[in-house]
Amino acid sequence: MWQRLQPSLNKPIAGQSLAAFRVVFGLLAVIGGARFLASGWVDQFFGKPTFFFKFLGAHWVSVAPPWAMNLCIWAIIVLGICITLGLFYRLSTVLFFLVFSYVELTDVTNYLNHYYQVSLLALLLCILPLHRTFSLDVWRKPTLRVQHFPAWMVLLLRFQVGVVYVFAAIAKLNADWLLHAQPLNIWLLARTDTPLIGWMLGSFEMAMAMSWIGFLHDLLIVPALLWRRTRVLAYGVLVVFHVATGLLFNIGMFPWIMIVTATIFFPPDWPKAFWQRIRRRDGKSLDNEPDSSQQPTPMPLARWGAVLTSIWCFFHIAFPLRCMAYPGPVLWHEQGMRFAWNVMVREKTGSVTYKVKHAERTREQLVVPNQYLTPYQEKEMATQPDLILQLAHHIAQDYRDQGYTDVEVRVDAIASLNGRRSAPLIDPTVDLTQIEDGFARAHWILPAPTTDPIRLKPATKL
Repeated sequence: MWQRLQPSLNKPIAGQSLAAFRVVFGLLAVIGGARFLASGWVDQFFGKPTFFFKFLGAHWVSVAPPWAMNLCIWAIIVLGICITLGLFYRLSTVLFFLVFSYVELTDVTNYLNHYYQVSLLALLLCILPLHRTFSLDVWRKPTLRVQHFPAWMVLLLRFQVGVVYVFAAIAKLNADWLLHAQPLNIWLLARTDTPLIGWMLGSFEMAMAMSWIGFLHDLLIVPALLWRRTRVLAYGVLVVFHVATGLLFNIGMFPWIMIVTATIFFPPDWPKAFWQRIRRRDGKSLDNEPDSSQQPTPMPLARWGAVLTSIWCFFHIAFPLRCMAYPGPVLWHEQGMRFAWNVMVREKTGSVTYKVKHAERTREQLVVPNQYLTPYQEKEMATQPDLILQLAHHIAQDYRDQGYTDVEVRVDAIASLNGRRSAPLIDPTVDLTQIEDGFARAHWILPAPTTDPIRLKPATKL
């Protein structure tokens, strides 16, 4: 099999699309970092909180002082510029991956799917020599210059971009999305004040139509981008789809990240052809075989490289599927929810009150989360069982530090998923100090409600 695949994987292709991918990735990093600073999020996310939620397996990550976190964001901007220009590329990509991933891992409540995607793409850029064409590194050291790269580099980036859409479609394969148009029904009803189209957004029929459009888009966009005949049309649909969702919903940089990274599905020399078309010249077909006399391509895929690449791809297929190993809807118990590309599929609210009991007092004491959390952290924590557990352990430790013994912490936690009536989320009889988070099924999380979500209608004007 390797003998049959090797010629295709190492086939020389034009390097312009890879260079363009590097440029737009770096620009996104610059824009994202500048947006973070302009919005004052350094103080909001790293200065005001006194407690930070840890990712499972990353409890060792601690938050630096606000001035240092501010310096990290500036570093992301500077490194993004270097990546865009292809300047000190190897060092810049490695440092960008480390700094960006560190910022992402400081608090679970700041997790976003597109942050995870940026970290993964940055890790791939650390490996791929995308600075060897159209870069300042080539200008500094002309011996680095190459015109062609092996095809496996483009295929790997296409896989990493495409996997987001595939799993986003899988996440929408549920009754709430396809039969009840939730949570879009809730979200669109809140946007009826949108100019020109607001009058349409309040109807259930519009929510249902957009739910199916979203599902079909995520399901079909990757094969449509891969097929030459539908590629341009598919990309146009992708742009319209993401621009619309970006304008209607507060989802940050995600739409723009997907728009620019999807250009990797175009032919390898699309920037050259695009430029020639602008100048009204006839460009050579980008899908043609390159001249066999071209110089060797950098990093041809050897057998060991194929094994590592296969492991990478297998992991990013298997890891998002881990949520299916747990009984019940993942949107309720949230085990395996993160890093699984469950994009825009839930509207969940909750309320949490902790009950503390210790040897020095027979009656339970009620503790509200805002004694330890910022409003944003409290909102995120209230619907995520593992974060509720983390705060319970922190409260218990706080009481122990004050000299109390035999501390027990229980919780009254209720949640509403996609507009359903609120239901208990955590077993109120369980002492959470005796529970350790992990990959095993969390029996202390109560079953999800079996009722259908509500169907909202616009308020009638008096």
